[in-house]
Amino acid sequence: MRLGITFNPPHTSPDEWAEKLRSLGVRAVVLPCSENTDGALLDRYLAVCREMNWPIAEVGAWCNPCSPDPAEAEKNLDYCKRQLAFADHIGARCCVNIAGTNGGPQWDGPYLENFGSEAMKRARDSVCEILESVRPVHTFYTLEPMPWMIPDSPEQYLELIEAVDNEHFAVHMDLANMISSPKRYFFNRDFMDRCFRLLKGKIRACHVKDVRIGDKLTLHLAEVPCGEGNIDLRHYAKLATAEDPDMPFLIEHLSNWDAYETSFRFLSAHLSDESAL
Repeated sequence: MRLGITFNPPHTSPDEWAEKLRSLGVRAVVLPCSENTDGALLDRYLAVCREMNWPIAEVGAWCNPCSPDPAEAEKNLDYCKRQLAFADHIGARCCVNIAGTNGGPQWDGPYLENFGSEAMKRARDSVCEILESVRPVHTFYTLEPMPWMIPDSPEQYLELIEAVDNEHFAVHMDLANMISSPKRYFFNRDFMDRCFRLLKGKIRACHVKDVRIGDKLTLHLAEVPCGEGNIDLRHYAKLATAEDPDMPFLIEHLSNWDAYETSFRFLSAHLSDESAL
């Protein structure tokens, strides 16, 4: 696997950007670019990635294509299509979003409407519309799993893949987001094994972070930096590497460059044991 981060350091040029990431030791990146980036500037970022042999792990399309507001849903679907087209243009491994919700105002929030056959139909229909509109050649559209939204398990991800029935719909693995019960928390190695077994051959990128259980009623599971929780990150890395030696393994959800640097150096050292890779 290729350890990387979702964060881009402060910089004034593609070369400075590359040097900061190179000095950290990253091996997969997320570009600080969009479809509106000047063409010459984008070309320079892409050239640097080729020079450094860095795969572009993902392009985010973070929005709610299933919004209960029809105008908002239409705007968000259009954004997903443009981001997928951009991902295809730059050769990113995937374009990633969540399924979205029409249960309330929070675009990624927990609502009753996130579950059941209607939620599955909305997710399927939105993914199908995005893929059929763009028809990507070089990349894949993916959904990040969520604890309170489709897909919340590998079985449900498989169900959605079969319903969409498009070779350019794939998996963005986020184990922490699916640690939604004490059993999954304490037996996370078994859960990881199930995820990678059922979704074998379909995974395009992985997010990596950690989870810690609280000791007060009722259940509370907190996302924490790598090494501060209970997830067996070595086992996660082994499974990701077995799936694809070039699998992006991206640290995310930290607040600044210093925090990413600290987490990256910890995880790099933690995974340096030959048995982990």
